Amino acid sequence: MLKLLSKAVIPLGDVAELDAVVRRIADGASQPSENRSKEYYLVRNGGDRILEGHKGYFFFEKPNGKVPVNSFLLEPALSYLRSGDIVKLYPLHKMLRTLYRANSLHNSMLVTERCNSLCLMCSQPPRDADDSYIIGDILQMVPLMAPHTKSIGITGGEPTLLGKDFIGIIQCLKRCLPATAVHVLSNGRNFKDWDYANALAGISHPDLMIGIPLYSDISSIHDYVVQADGAFDETIRGIINLKSVGVRVEIRTVIHKLTYERLPDLARFIRRNLIFCDHVALMGLELTGFTRSNTDKLWIDPKDYQPQLREAVRLLSEARMFVSVYNHQLCVLDPELVPFSRKSISDWKNEYMPECEDCVRKNDCGGFFSSSKLKYSAHIKPFRA
Repeated sequence: MLKLLSKAVIPLGDVAELDAVVRRIADGASQPSENRSKEYYLVRNGGDRILEGHKGYFFFEKPNGKVPVNSFLLEPALSYLRSGDIVKLYPLHKMLRTLYRANSLHNSMLVTERCNSLCLMCSQPPRDADDSYIIGDILQMVPLMAPHTKSIGITGGEPTLLGKDFIGIIQCLKRCLPATAVHVLSNGRNFKDWDYANALAGISHPDLMIGIPLYSDISSIHDYVVQADGAFDETIRGIINLKSVGVRVEIRTVIHKLTYERLPDLARFIRRNLIFCDHVALMGLELTGFTRSNTDKLWIDPKDYQPQLREAVRLLSEARMFVSVYNHQLCVLDPELVPFSRKSISDWKNEYMPECEDCVRKNDCGGFFSSSKLKYSAHIKPFRA
């Protein structure tokens, strides 16, 4: 698991930047940039040449002699940083947060921690606080991202609570990164407003998808899982509005003790009423956030719901819908489901258990969330050659 937040950033000498700032990283492997005033130069070894003209400097070894203004010593856990990565530096608090990694396939931007749902298994528990400063960070960060970025995720909280600012973020992504796919995680409820859905469609982003959770074909079950009365009806209206204006939609279902039994019924509901959706993702549970306090209510060994999962996938696949199984290990999946399995866990929180050490299919397996060390299937076993 990569350490994205460091609280061990040590100032070296004079510091001119006192406020939190968003900066791109350059190093000896990068070409000299005309944007040096927005970059921090990363010096990996004490003997490396210090390229002048940058806004600041990061070191992994304390250099001899005088250092430039805005120089900081980083802990070894941040050695994964590379040229083109983007960080937020908090000089007064001696902290650094990695916002973007240029060579990663799993970059995402948390745009707000506020939410209008309170899902029992939320991995990012919402906070009712003014975090509007994040919008400014994002609008600074996007123009600094590498043009070759394959995809970027937008998550929260609930991104649509930003209103027009959410629309502005999508416009910024289209303008600065027109070849980058954008995937937004939203509960879809605010798209019940047709004008809002139409405003998003009006951007005409070439590769945009909204991932919207649907946990049951029965409204009361869905509303209970998300802890919001009327959420099912708002979600369905949101999905229909988005598709009516040409925005691609992915339906996402987290499988747990409250949702697994009706998976086949949900699949029938989707293929009867929402067959126009672009993707269905059936997902394993992440044991973090609210899930930890609701483990007894939610946890079921994935091995125990394979019949329901297999039937749901069969129903959707036979309807020619694009369906995937996320966050599951190959040794737990029913063999019929393996072709639908995707390596979906972000690389910075993807790990494997001791049982996986000698598995010949480890590289093909999606692995585990780092939080799975708390509890995982009793049926994990390595494939042998």
